[in-house]
Amino acid sequence: MSDILFAEDDADVRKWVAIALESEGHAVRTVEDGEAALAACAAKRPDVLILDVMMPRRDGISVCTEIRRTDPALPILMLTARNTERDKVTGLGAGADDYMTKPFGMEELFARIAALLRRASLLPRETKVANPSFPVGRHEIDGVRLVVRAPDGTETPLAAREYELLKLLSAHRGEVLRRDQILDEVWGVTFYGNTRTLDQHVALVRRKLGDDANLLETIRNVGYRLNLS
Repeated sequence: MSDILFAEDDADVRKWVAIALESEGHAVRTVEDGEAALAACAAKRPDVLILDVMMPRRDGISVCTEIRRTDPALPILMLTARNTERDKVTGLGAGADDYMTKPFGMEELFARIAALLRRASLLPRETKVANPSFPVGRHEIDGVRLVVRAPDGTETPLAAREYELLKLLSAHRGEVLRRDQILDEVWGVTFYGNTRTLDQHVALVRRKLGDDANLLETIRNVGYRLNLS
């Protein structure tokens, strides 16, 4: 049984999503604003955090940003009522692992939560490898602290999903990986994987790689390749 924290200011949405998740065997805690979400996370770390973007007292973006300062691995799913690319990129940039646009179907919500839990269950095992860190150009990807370290020593936080994306591409350096292959390996579910989610994560990773961003190449209509020697 997984512990899910759901932050949403709409009482009806909180009620029906909680009922649906509990019917799937999850334990669900609900809060109605951003400050309460932070307090609930501090009291007990959930297995998955679902954050609505528009909430009173503190919005979901700022809550996500705050949590990522101390917990880069907590699976976070963002909900937004605005279906614009800028809103989605903002959420992913704050550290969310995935997003859904309202209104949404329960089956898709279940699938996305299952994918987040699957990836989270793999992280502890995968981070025990001898060297979870690796270079990308002149930047160092630190898999223990989940940061990108620039040549001048500046560190930029990495979301767990961004790290997994870079690790997969690095393991297949020089190879073209298809979009569906990346979604399956990193997101854990192909059917519900949105290719725009992948593109937006790639865009965020490129920003963090600075001058080495050009090493992450887009192969049009196919996927991506990391060009490392």
